[in-house]
Amino acid sequence: MRPRTPAYFALAASGELARRVAAAYRHLEGCDLCARYCRVNRRRSVEGAVCRTGERAVVASYGPHHGEEDPLRGWAGSGTIFFSWCNLRCVYCQNWDISQRGVGREVEPLELADMMLELQSQGCHNINLVTPSHVVAQIVAAVSDAAARGLRLPLVYNTSGYDSSEALALLDGIVDIYMPDMKYGDSALARKYSKVRDYVEVNRTAVQEMHRQVGDLALDEHGIAQRGLLVRHLVLPHGIAGTEQVLRFLAEVISTNTYLNLMDQYRPCYRADEYPEIDRPVTPQEYREALASAARHGLARLDHRQRHVFARREAC
Repeated sequence: MRPRTPAYFALAASGELARRVAAAYRHLEGCDLCARYCRVNRRRSVEGAVCRTGERAVVASYGPHHGEEDPLRGWAGSGTIFFSWCNLRCVYCQNWDISQRGVGREVEPLELADMMLELQSQGCHNINLVTPSHVVAQIVAAVSDAAARGLRLPLVYNTSGYDSSEALALLDGIVDIYMPDMKYGDSALARKYSKVRDYVEVNRTAVQEMHRQVGDLALDEHGIAQRGLLVRHLVLPHGIAGTEQVLRFLAEVISTNTYLNLMDQYRPCYRADEYPEIDRPVTPQEYREALASAARHGLARLDHRQRHVFARREAC
């Protein structure tokens, strides 16, 4: 199988991608590019914007990443660009210095495009946009420029899953691989631990739209992701993540062929010590129950890396 032409290539050739850039920046003027709907004019000020990001994206770091899911990292790595700030306020965030303190530097879209092209030149399998929900406009502008200069890698939209319908409409035909978190099965718990309203309702609507756009994850003959949906779910102590509800939704509403990274690596970070119920790692038994739930719901496409981690822990 030959590598699939990235989704944005046709839009760039037709001129539609340039039109999307203009539309995306209009959305910034009363921002609805994430489900917070702050309505702030981010081209003028960040005051009142939950993401604390203005007209320029803030990048913490970028480079080949060999710790991502098997179909993304391959042998050459996933070309990750880590954006600073976030539209969630997870009290247990492992990258809180980036997401809550905004460590990084502002970049223009042209420099963001340069990063994408550099990652391509290093042989990465894809461009992996980490925490992108609040910088959709800047990303679309960068992709438009990079595509004109020879970018041909699939785009991975690596999101916390709190994405607006307006943003996803702009990204339709641009993103090749959607990789959303499905963090919770209960919006009240999302409110408590991630300080966001209606997470489950927004998240499920977003994941349905993502799947409509790209379908189930398709791999090439080497096992490298080309297009489709890949879902991450982090198991939390005491069933707080609502794993059973999340997996039931995936199986019954999305597809039993959904590629799933069922993650067991939760460790207390940031402000987790203020919440005794999450101030400990996930136990092997809790993760075993999550795997059993996936099996009951017919979700068999689990990321091998996580299954191997679990096997090693069980052998200890």
